[in-house]
Amino acid sequence: MQHKVIVVGAGLAGSEAAWQLAERGVFVHLYEMRPKKTTPAHHTGAFAELVCSNSLKSLDAATAAGTLKHELAVLGSFVLACALESRVPAGGALAVDRETFSALVSQRLSTHPGIEVHNEELTDIEGIRAGGTPVIIATGPLTSDALADNLTALIGQERLAFFDAAAPIVEADSLDRERLFAQSRYDKSGADYLNAPMTQEHYEAFIHELTSAQRVILKEFEGADLFQACQPVEEVARCGLDTLRYGALKPIGLTEPKTGRRPWAVVQLRPENKAGTAYNLVGFQTNLSFSEQQRVFRMIPGLEHAVFARYGVMHRNTFIDAPQVLDRSLALRADTQIRFAGQITGTEGYVEAIGTGLFAALCTYAQLLGKEPPRLPKEGVLGALLAYATDPTVTDYQPLHVNYGIMAPLDPPIKRKRERYAAYSKRALHAMEDFRAQQGHLSFVPAYEMPSLQ
Repeated sequence: MQHKVIVVGAGLAGSEAAWQLAERGVFVHLYEMRPKKTTPAHHTGAFAELVCSNSLKSLDAATAAGTLKHELAVLGSFVLACALESRVPAGGALAVDRETFSALVSQRLSTHPGIEVHNEELTDIEGIRAGGTPVIIATGPLTSDALADNLTALIGQERLAFFDAAAPIVEADSLDRERLFAQSRYDKSGADYLNAPMTQEHYEAFIHELTSAQRVILKEFEGADLFQACQPVEEVARCGLDTLRYGALKPIGLTEPKTGRRPWAVVQLRPENKAGTAYNLVGFQTNLSFSEQQRVFRMIPGLEHAVFARYGVMHRNTFIDAPQVLDRSLALRADTQIRFAGQITGTEGYVEAIGTGLFAALCTYAQLLGKEPPRLPKEGVLGALLAYATDPTVTDYQPLHVNYGIMAPLDPPIKRKRERYAAYSKRALHAMEDFRAQQGHLSFVPAYEMPSLQ
């Protein structure tokens, strides 16, 4: 009898989980409520739609984000492979043409003989589990209110919620290229970004208008509810005049051709698609009203006549208290047939979502085989992240990206940061390769090589 699994949500995590299980001969019922019911942040009904940035962060294996990608390539990640196939120029980062990317994921899942897609909203997890069918819940940070209420009853705790924000996108042919210059920081991997240089006077005038502009006021928005890594640009600016100069608008690694010097501050624009017809304002997630976005962001040099293909928006972002309710296989401690994956677990970030979806699929598959769920090596970045996210001693849990700060220390310690990070990466990749070799019963799909930064 063929095994069956229900996957709820066709975002990054759910798409990865569905593919991994189907490739192992498990029949997957994949539920996605869009396009019948959408969210404030989504624009399409496509699978794996990226609602914020189109960047999946660094490819550099000496960074935690880059190491994670290399680990997932070892495990044969499907969604990461689609991202590489739809890559657009972005220096040392992996950025994608979001429409091409979503289309690839959607087409391959929808035509897979082992996957049946159900375009409907689920509001009762127990109600669809005929015969105790295993479930992977990957509904993401924009889980519907009805399902979130059901999950609250299921996990026995009040759900946690905070707010996330997306940056605006402008049309390329509306930009004044005479005022912009093309360069990646430190000239890494080509001149993929457009840069808008600011003088001190211009920068300070911009900050004044940014911090005094009209916002979209929502009563439930509270400072404690805003995830630090996705703070609206205007909220960051309120922390101090120079805060953005040391953050999203930092000028390091850039030289303005007209002056031959480093600017006082720089706004970077990253391509949204392969054709280069649209650009994302890097770090400019915002809660400003649409009219104020036009007024204030057109103060940026080169954007005086910018046409906005999409305005920045804020939306609710929901996650569960994973350390208190999930075991190390991402299963509910109260019912190990139900697993969670993606940003709903509080593992924040696109590639982190892909990784948790892949791991949830591996654990579910092992369970179907009557085997113990695998344990990822703590020496790896994904293993370290999930160990943190499911550690019951963690209190006041907040969403977290992969980072080297939660890694097991090196022995002996290495003082120089770049050398230390390179050592973390080398150790992590060796550990993941060993993990794959030792888990032959999990029937891994083929691994692949990550692209070089050269």
